[in-house]
Amino acid sequence: MNVRLLLIGLAVAASTGVGASERVSIRVSPATCFAPANLTIRTSVEPDADNRAMEIVADSAEFYRSSVVQLDGDRAPKTTIFEFRSLPPGEYKVTAALFGSDGRRRGVAVTQVRVVESGMSR
Repeated sequence: MNVRLLLIGLAVAASTGVGASERVSIRVSPATCFAPANLTIRTSVEPDADNRAMEIVADSAEFYRSSVVQLDGDRAPKTTIFEFRSLPPGEYKVTAALFGSDGRRRGVAVTQVRVVESGMSR
């Protein structure tokens, strides 16, 4: 029973943004999955008049995918959901970066995702 609770705790910790600034946070689901993987990336941003864009990146040794969404300052939604579909096997660093009106990074949140090769992905 204790091992099961530990594994559940590790899965939750792995899917929550690590080192997230106060301005942006990230949660990715699932944290571990079979390829080809569909990831749901949920970001939360503190409202601020200077928020202008958010970039989401999923990066592994052999694959890269990114998406950028424009933000309308403090009128932008607090939560944004991205979907990255058909990711191949690999260890992914998933990053959410928040940018201000001057183009500078205002905040960043990072988490890790593992996509495991399955017999179906060959």
